[in-house]
Amino acid sequence: MAKLANKKKVKLPVPAAVAPVRAKLPKAVRKAEKAALVPLAPPRPAGDAAVLQRLWDTIESRRVSGDAATSHSARLLKRGTAKVAQKLGEEAVELVIEAVAQNRDAIVGEAADVVYHLLVLLVDAGIPPGAVWGELERREGISGIVEKAARPKALMAAAQTTKIP
Repeated sequence: MAKLANKKKVKLPVPAAVAPVRAKLPKAVRKAEKAALVPLAPPRPAGDAAVLQRLWDTIESRRVSGDAATSHSARLLKRGTAKVAQKLGEEAVELVIEAVAQNRDAIVGEAADVVYHLLVLLVDAGIPPGAVWGELERREGISGIVEKAARPKALMAAAQTTKIP
């Protein structure tokens, strides 16, 4: 397929109903947030997945120590499973908003927030990340279409849905 010369990338408008929460913050707060989030070191060319295990270990240690005065993870875990799940959902929505806006840098940051809050949820549930990695390995090489078609109808009834995404 031939490339079209001088074709500009068109950005889709973000519906007002899903405008980022940041837009509602006062300008001074947004500016301070931006300054605080500036990387202190040069960006790494590529990350290492081992950071996920280290992060899970850190969150687990915060759960055990339970010092909500000095740890965001401990504070969040003390608020209970519903709050942990709510935070994961909020971060996922923020990621979706940035994806629709095609804001690459914000997508990276929001994806990191989603992964962090997912790990907090796993710690809260007592599920080590290896269980998730094992499930991903089990699914490796299996077509998503075939896997979903093989699900028992009882599962759909339990989920109270007939929709298969």
